[in-house]
Amino acid sequence: MLKNTNTLRKKILFIIGSPNQTTQMHQIASRLPDYDCYFSQIYSKHPVVRSAVKSGLLDNTIFAGEFKRKGDTYLERHHLRNDYARSLYGNEYDMAVVCTDLLVAKELQTIKTVWVQEGMTDPITPWGRFTRRLRLPSYMAMNTAYNGCSNICDIYCAASHGYKEQFSRLGTEASRIIVTGIPNYDNAAALLKNDFPHQGYVMVATSDTRETFKKDDRATFITNCVKIAGGRQLLFKLHPNEQKERAIAEIRAFAPSDVMIYTDGNTEQMIANCDELITQYSTVVYIGIALGKKVHSYFDVPALTKLAPVQNGGASASNIADICRRYLEFKGTRDEFLVKYRSPKFQYA
Repeated sequence: MLKNTNTLRKKILFIIGSPNQTTQMHQIASRLPDYDCYFSQIYSKHPVVRSAVKSGLLDNTIFAGEFKRKGDTYLERHHLRNDYARSLYGNEYDMAVVCTDLLVAKELQTIKTVWVQEGMTDPITPWGRFTRRLRLPSYMAMNTAYNGCSNICDIYCAASHGYKEQFSRLGTEASRIIVTGIPNYDNAAALLKNDFPHQGYVMVATSDTRETFKKDDRATFITNCVKIAGGRQLLFKLHPNEQKERAIAEIRAFAPSDVMIYTDGNTEQMIANCDELITQYSTVVYIGIALGKKVHSYFDVPALTKLAPVQNGGASASNIADICRRYLEFKGTRDEFLVKYRSPKFQYA
C-alpha cells in the first residue's frame, strides 16, 4: 500500500468513468489545490458487481474494459493520484465527488457527497419504468435514464434548469440540486477558434448503442445521414466505446467513397466547423445547439433545447469546486447548508 504522508489536509475522492467524466473531474479538482485530491474509476465492493467486473461482463461499461484503461492512462499522464476502490493509499476521505448516482459505493455514502452531471441521459424505456414501479435500484434500468434521480448524494450539480426539473421530477429532492453548468459543455463559443483542418461538412457523431446492449439499425441510420447530407461532404466521428472496425466497415458500405471517418480527435472542434450535425444519443448535440447549428437527434430537438447546458464562459468547474469547498468546510448539516444555498447570493445560473 502506498504511504500518504500528508494527514492534515482534507481529502476528496473523485469518481471517474468515461473520458468526458474523467476530464470534468480533473477540471474540478484543479480548482481545489488546497485539498488532497485523489481519483478512482467507478467501483463497487458488492460481491456480485466485483465478480462481473472480474469476469469481463462489464467491459463495455464505465466500470471496466476500455473505459477503465483510458481512465488509468489519463490519470498517469496527468500525474493524478489513482486510489482505485480506495485500495492503494489507506485514506479516510472527507468528500466524494461522483459522476453517477446509479451506483455509489456504500462506504462513500457515509461521507459528504457531490454529484456532477456528465451530460445527456438516456431515454426512459419500458423496462426502466418497470424497474421504477418495483422500486428496484436505478442501475437496473440498464442505461443512464435515471442518473441524477436516485436522491443518494447530498448535493447535485446540474447542467441547466431544465435538467434540474427533470431530476427532481424523477426522484431527487429539488432542494439538493444546484444549477452550476457542467465542464466541457459550458463555453461552446470558444470552440470556434480551432485548428481542425476541415470546414463546411455534415458531421455525424455516433453512439455506442450496441456496445451498451441496445438496438441500433446502423445501416438505416447511415443511409438517412447520406440523405440529409444531400451530396455534401460527410464526416463521421465514432464514439470512443464503439467497435471501430465494425463501425468503419458499415460506413464504407453505405456512405459515399469520399466520407471522412475519425476514431479519435476533438469532437467539439469538429462540430464547431460543421454546417449541420447529426447525432443519435450523444451529449455533443448540445454543442451544436449552443453554436446555432442545425441538429438532428434521436431525442426531440425542441426538448433538448430546453435542457441544453447553460453557457457561462467556462465557469462550471469553478462553480462546482466552490460548492465542494463551501460544503466541505461547513460545520452544520446538509439541510442547513442547502438552506443557505437557496440565497440568491449563491446562485450560479
